[in-house]
Amino acid sequence: MKITVVGAGNVGATCADVLAYREIANEVVLVDIKEGVAEGKALDIWQKAPINLYDTRTVGSTNDYSKTAGSDVVVITSGLPRKPGMTRDDLIETNAGIVKSVTDNVVKHSPEAIIIVVSNPLDVMTYQAHLSSKLPRTKVMGMAGILDTARYRAFLAEALNVSPKDIQAVLMGGHGDTMVPLPRYTTVGGIPVTELIEKDKLDAIIERTKTGGGELVKLMGTSAWYAPGSAAAQMAEAIVKDQRRVFPVCVKLEGEYGIDNCYLGVPVILGKNGIEKIIELDLNDEEKALLNTSRDHVKEVMDVLDKLNSK
Repeated sequence: MKITVVGAGNVGATCADVLAYREIANEVVLVDIKEGVAEGKALDIWQKAPINLYDTRTVGSTNDYSKTAGSDVVVITSGLPRKPGMTRDDLIETNAGIVKSVTDNVVKHSPEAIIIVVSNPLDVMTYQAHLSSKLPRTKVMGMAGILDTARYRAFLAEALNVSPKDIQAVLMGGHGDTMVPLPRYTTVGGIPVTELIEKDKLDAIIERTKTGGGELVKLMGTSAWYAPGSAAAQMAEAIVKDQRRVFPVCVKLEGEYGIDNCYLGVPVILGKNGIEKIIELDLNDEEKALLNTSRDHVKEVMDVLDKLNSK
């Protein structure tokens, strides 16, 4: 198995490190536009192999996609990071151009690859990768829900003073302030979370989850990387090992949840063919309204991209 990670910044390097450490593939190729950066980080990760006891070879490349040929999965993290005061939507024009160029190169050398997009604004960059690749919607997806759900579960574990391992949750919608955490589908060791925490505390955690990315930007001056990189690696693992994991993933909806031609996070089964199945939950009226609000926000930004592309 061979996995390529495009973008050797904090997120991409973390993803490559997790992929290597967990021996998810035989080879991990790290690609970046900056001279020597991908090679240096790949070499550093490889030199860690005797310490952490793994066999995965990590290879770096400065904008040479020939080294990525035959990749089973490609993770795209390229693009400008979000800075304080900058919305995800501000990133769209520059990052869409980057994602288009990367996707064209990826498909040229690995036409059968499954593509995982991490670049922001996430939902719309997934749309751009899908447009550029011309691959089926099952093979081009965005990583957002796993990260957002992880934040939600981490905050709950802290509030309840329990292990994060025992918390399961579903989160839907766009990657941003309109995301839709679903308390009704949140459990702690199989126990509904609503039986373990007061409503006001749960609501506060949900709001913190919605602005989780912004909280880190304020603290550090840049976007997060440990959790996003690990989340992308977890998706890649589910695909190459055909684990059929149930994850919230950004995918093009074609009628599911009454939504058409929009990229939103929904629960899916992830396996060797990419998205094996989209799971449709029986949402109540309040949950449907929140999901539709999220859809409207994402569609607005998709329209911006369409106008840019038409030029």
